[in-house]
Amino acid sequence: MKILIVEDDALHRAYLGEAVRAALPECDMVLEAADGATGEKLAREHASDRVVMDLQMSPRNGIEAARTIWRERPDTRILFWSNYADEANVRGISRIVPAGAAYGYVLKSASDERLRLALRSVFIEDQCVIDREVRGLQQKSTGAVSGFTDSEYEVLIDIALGLTDRTIARRRNLSLRSVQNRLQQLYEKLGVYQPNDGDAEARFNLRSRAVTVSLLRKLVNYTALERAEIELARWLEKDGNGPRS
Repeated sequence: MKILIVEDDALHRAYLGEAVRAALPECDMVLEAADGATGEKLAREHASDRVVMDLQMSPRNGIEAARTIWRERPDTRILFWSNYADEANVRGISRIVPAGAAYGYVLKSASDERLRLALRSVFIEDQCVIDREVRGLQQKSTGAVSGFTDSEYEVLIDIALGLTDRTIARRRNLSLRSVQNRLQQLYEKLGVYQPNDGDAEARFNLRSRAVTVSLLRKLVNYTALERAEIELARWLEKDGNGPRS
């Protein structure tokens, strides 16, 4: 059995290597990569179908690397190991995981025992293992109270990228009114509003305020924006004329 560890921190890679050897005596080879691009290359060269993947890496993050690995080998089992349990990562993974694939999402704050159990559950027993904190975000993301629909989240990302209402409408195949309605729904769910204290002057730019609140609540992070910027560049190239207000 070959296990590929993709983690940019050398100490964390060493820790994961020890955890893998302790949890999986069946493992006869541990491969290591310090970034997503190298991880993709090693997974391809060694036909490794069991991967422990960090999420926050540069220049190629864990979600992008996992997307490539799953596209080439959909039966690959990936255990995501991250410091962060935020909605941006949860949504990013949910968009790329193949149907029926076994995967896990374990926080780096988890105990040694929890990590070893997750390794065996995902890589040997073919089970999905999601930390409770992450699972709560997954449930909220699927439309529970105060969660965002996929369409609302797309609009949130688009305003974070600086797109105008008309450009968002064209990109998402929505009417201008639909975009504006989704913005109002976002403001309500984020608690973004203009104070009604008799001051005639608006205190906030609501779009900018919504992005700030989203960053503070970890609904959006650098990885999500980096990925969105790449997707936007592809769309602009196809659109041909770039944004129009």
